[in-house]
Amino acid sequence: MTEALALPTAFFLGLLGGTHCLGMCGGIATTVSLSAPSGFKGFSFLLGYNGGRVISYAIAGAILGSLSWLIENPSIQLVLRTFAGLMLISMGLYIAQWWQGLTKVELAGGVIWKHIQPLASRLLPIKSLPQAIALGFFWGWLPCGLVYSTLIWSSAASDWYLSAQLMAAFGLGTLPTMLLTGLLAQQVKQVLQMSLTKHISGCIIMLMGAYTIPWQGIISL
Repeated sequence: MTEALALPTAFFLGLLGGTHCLGMCGGIATTVSLSAPSGFKGFSFLLGYNGGRVISYAIAGAILGSLSWLIENPSIQLVLRTFAGLMLISMGLYIAQWWQGLTKVELAGGVIWKHIQPLASRLLPIKSLPQAIALGFFWGWLPCGLVYSTLIWSSAASDWYLSAQLMAAFGLGTLPTMLLTGLLAQQVKQVLQMSLTKHISGCIIMLMGAYTIPWQGIISL
C-alpha cells in the first residue's frame, strides 16, 4: 500500500483541506497580507509566511518519521497504516462538518501551542521577509486536526525523509487556498465555506482514508 502514501496524495490532502485551513490560518494570512506593503513585496511576505508553514510541516514529518525504527515489526506497521487510514476518514468527517471529534486532538496540542504563540505574536506586524517566514514557521505548529491527521498518515511511510516529503507536499497543497485567502479573502471565503464544497472535500478525503487502510493485510490475519 505504499502507493497510498504518494506525494500527489499528500498534495491533494492539503488542497482538499483548504476549507479547514481557511478557519485555522485564514485570519493570520489576511493579517499578513493587510499589514504588508502593496505590490510584489507584499506578495513576497505572504509567500514567505506560507513557506515557513511548509518548512514546519516538513520538520514535524521528519521528526515523527524518524521513529520508524520503533515500528519495524510488520504487525505494528499494519496497525499504523490502519490507524492512519482511520485518521483520514475522521479528517474527512471533520472537514465535511459531520463529526467534530478531532477538535479534542487540537485541544491536546494546545499544551505546546501556548508556549509557541507568544513568540509568534511578537513578529506582528510583518516588516520584513525573514520575519514573515519566521511567523509562518511558528504558526505551522498551531494545533490543527488536519495537520495532525496528515502527520500520522505520513508517519506510516516508516521513513523520516519520505515523511518529511509527504508533509511538505501537503503544505504545498494548502498554498492555493492560503495565498488566495490573503489576496482575495472575502471571495475565497464565500466559496470555501459553502456546505457543498466542504461535503465534497470531506468525502474525497474519506475515500483516500479507505484506500490507505491495508484491507488485504487485515483480512489475512
